[in-house]
Amino acid sequence: MAKFELKLPKMGESVAEATLTGWLKEIGDTIEEDEAVLEIATDKVDSEVPSEVSGILVEKLFKVDDVIQVGQTIAVIEINGDENVPETHTPEAIVSETPSKEVIEQVSAPIIEATKTEVQSTDNRFYSPLVKNIAKSEGISQQELDSISGTGKDGRVTKNDILAYVETRSTQPVQQKVSSSTNTKHNQSETSTSTPVSVNGGDEIIEMTRMGKIIAHHMVESVQTSAHVQSFIEADVTNIWNWRKKVKADFMKREGENLTFTPIFLEAVAKALKDFPMLNISVDGDKIIKRKNINLGMAAALADGNLIVPVIKNADQLNLVGMTKSVNNLANRARAGQLKPDDIQGGTYTVTNVGTFGSIMGTPIINQPQVGILALGAIRKVPAVIETPEGDFIGIRYKMFLSHSYDHRVVNGALGGQFVKAVADYLEAWDVNRDI
Repeated sequence: MAKFELKLPKMGESVAEATLTGWLKEIGDTIEEDEAVLEIATDKVDSEVPSEVSGILVEKLFKVDDVIQVGQTIAVIEINGDENVPETHTPEAIVSETPSKEVIEQVSAPIIEATKTEVQSTDNRFYSPLVKNIAKSEGISQQELDSISGTGKDGRVTKNDILAYVETRSTQPVQQKVSSSTNTKHNQSETSTSTPVSVNGGDEIIEMTRMGKIIAHHMVESVQTSAHVQSFIEADVTNIWNWRKKVKADFMKREGENLTFTPIFLEAVAKALKDFPMLNISVDGDKIIKRKNINLGMAAALADGNLIVPVIKNADQLNLVGMTKSVNNLANRARAGQLKPDDIQGGTYTVTNVGTFGSIMGTPIINQPQVGILALGAIRKVPAVIETPEGDFIGIRYKMFLSHSYDHRVVNGALGGQFVKAVADYLEAWDVNRDI
């Protein structure tokens, strides 16, 4: 009988390792091709690793909470018969229904603030990405983490160890929770200034999910990192409304895709970013990184109400058909929990549609390390003044607000306002006779 080595797949260009969070199969279990064998967690997403072959699991090479490098053999599968074993390579991981870090709102660790508080492995203490994530979301300092007794191999701190510490930590006095060292002053300030919350007998206590904790942490981190400023503009999208109504049936018949407003708006944003490339940047300390590619993140709602931000790569190079196919494909796979890690990486600017939930405008939080995010308000039918050569009159128009949040450290009010005005201009200049 032939044997196949199941290896940790490549999960994105910036991901080199993952933590094994659970086995879905036991030794002796039969495995079908493409069936998930184990679950892993990275700093990007939580994933399932599928098998490339059908067979029987005969060996596990790692335990829960072990850290695995990309390309390492995780398990051995025995294949029935004498058929050739598939060529060993690193398949793409399948994302589970619980994406984490850089997924919802895709707010990756801020370059400046995160480096001050993020815990690190040392020569004597190695911490897995999962343990680091929990420490970061719980505000555990390096000194606190180093003091935790580990029950794992060679004294390694496991997930259960740090969760147990978090549980006991919540009952300790504030002075014991926070280190007095200079490296943890930020954490000490947060702990000492938090407002106590009283709980009455009829109140319900709901534990935040791991994803929820990460979202909360990164939202605060982004506000602390970037100087948020907003500019608002109202756009008349009557031409777009009428054009889409006229062509959407033919578009569906020809392309097999539903033509929504989202790809139309993203096309306008991509054009505006080409006009104003200093909004397609990131900040690295005192340096500005001007991005070569325009990669648009688009917020998509999940079934549990959270948001995930898949990225349309090189959006400025797509025509409307290509943009529509990309938008629909990413949105559908996001709702089905089938995004791959690369689908949520590399964004340079983000667009969120708050109008989906009925809001006419919003003030979104910047998606670190980007410097701008655009909120699309609900399209409303409103009375408006229409200027003509014969004079002004009142008419019914379709209008929407565009809300632009940008980082005032590197984007001044003139640039932030000019950019959102350019987006509005592109939308208002839509050709009603445009071919599909």
